Amino acid sequence: MKINVLKANWKNYKTDAIAFFQPEDKKWLEGALKYYGVGSALHTQSSQMLAGGDMTGKKDESIVLYPTKGEAVAKRIILVGLGNPEKITLETVRRAAARAAKKAQSLKSKSLAMYLPRVGKKSGEEIAAAATEGILLGLYKYDKFFKKDEPATLLDTVTFLTDDGKVFGSTLTDISKAIGRAEMTSNATIFARDMENEPSNNKFPETLAKWATDAGKKSGFKVTTFGPAELRKNKMVGIIAVNQGSVKEARFIIMEYNGGKKGAQPIVLVGKGITFDTGGISIKPAAGMGDMKSDMSGAAAVIATMKAIADLKLPVNVVGLVSSAENMPSGSATRPGDIITYANGLSAEIDNTDAEGRLVLADALIWASRYNPKSVIDLATLTGACVVALGHVTTGMMGNDEAMKTKLKKSGDEVYERVCELPIYEEYEDLIKSDVADIKNVGGRWAGAITAALFLKRFTTYPWIHLDIAGTARSEAATDYIPKGGTGVAVRLLTHMLTEESGQK
Repeated sequence: MKINVLKANWKNYKTDAIAFFQPEDKKWLEGALKYYGVGSALHTQSSQMLAGGDMTGKKDESIVLYPTKGEAVAKRIILVGLGNPEKITLETVRRAAARAAKKAQSLKSKSLAMYLPRVGKKSGEEIAAAATEGILLGLYKYDKFFKKDEPATLLDTVTFLTDDGKVFGSTLTDISKAIGRAEMTSNATIFARDMENEPSNNKFPETLAKWATDAGKKSGFKVTTFGPAELRKNKMVGIIAVNQGSVKEARFIIMEYNGGKKGAQPIVLVGKGITFDTGGISIKPAAGMGDMKSDMSGAAAVIATMKAIADLKLPVNVVGLVSSAENMPSGSATRPGDIITYANGLSAEIDNTDAEGRLVLADALIWASRYNPKSVIDLATLTGACVVALGHVTTGMMGNDEAMKTKLKKSGDEVYERVCELPIYEEYEDLIKSDVADIKNVGGRWAGAITAALFLKRFTTYPWIHLDIAGTARSEAATDYIPKGGTGVAVRLLTHMLTEESGQK
């Protein structure tokens, strides 16, 4: 899709559809329609619809109107509601732009123009970037396996219009650059969604490694992959133990992007890459097990974020680590009660083989120490307990890096991938004490998200954050720009944080 910005009057701009965004404010509607000349251009029936109150500007409303022939070259006008004018944010714009694009595409429009709405004191660049994200992410559909009898009509061009050559103080050049950056971040998010939604008969640890390698070659970061021999050599016992019930080989993936100063401490991102999780010997119930194809969403977020920051050429050093295995039950699978000893000498009792994510992440957290990291952030669909606590609205955040917590919270609020901190008080550590090893991998019924994080903490020697994305990596129902299924969560969050970290705007 091509998204651009242009100085033009909508009446003279040839397009299949033109979108205007309307707050829930009758006076605004009357004034705006008069200012843009929309009212006088409408077909009689469309004018009657407006006069009859068919559109009030509520945030979930939209209406399609038609201009009188000769008054405008646009085929149709889409009015999209923004809701309460005092509560309009960049997230409002993302959602409204997504609705406008989806409505236009549903009407078989190939082209769409729109006037961007004002958002308080936000710059035109910020507003254009939010709209771009909403459009691209809102039109996403995982349709790879559908039989296609005839090609669908897809929206392929969106143009942001301005009458005076600027958008809320930003020049067209600056707007174009903001669109380009938003496209890169959105495309990386879509890449993550595609990885998450790929069925597990097409997706194994070696597949994740190939996706990472291909992304590295295309976007410009180094990728190194460990197979079984390297895993054994480096005593990556967690990955080996989880994968030993599978006929597929495990992988450890190292991605290195050095865009910052030579020798500057990197930020290390660690992702859980379980390409399918049956629970192993501690097998899961059948209901919902198919969703475990997305149990590698942490890995998808890390791989896609590496792509985004490389495409953006951010001046920052980042390392991405992915521990990838397939957790299957078989005669060779790890059993409850088994004990493994990690490369750092810490022994772990495997009390439940369905608590496998923390076992594979521990290997990556040990490996991360060799980079002398500024901060380490791990991401994992780790616990159902986090979903019980926070639902599907926000990601659970735990860790000891107070500065990074603040940065992630700020970035989360900006891109609307919010994080919520949970405590990791030392009193919880008693829950993961083992009678036969240094630690065990489950802590019982209570505080499951917290005890999982405390297990990971035992393998860290640096500033560290854990993000439990179990509730946010998959959506049970589609919303404006979030699809049902894999969401690609944390790609925009991490990319925004790393952009801020690099000082590049």
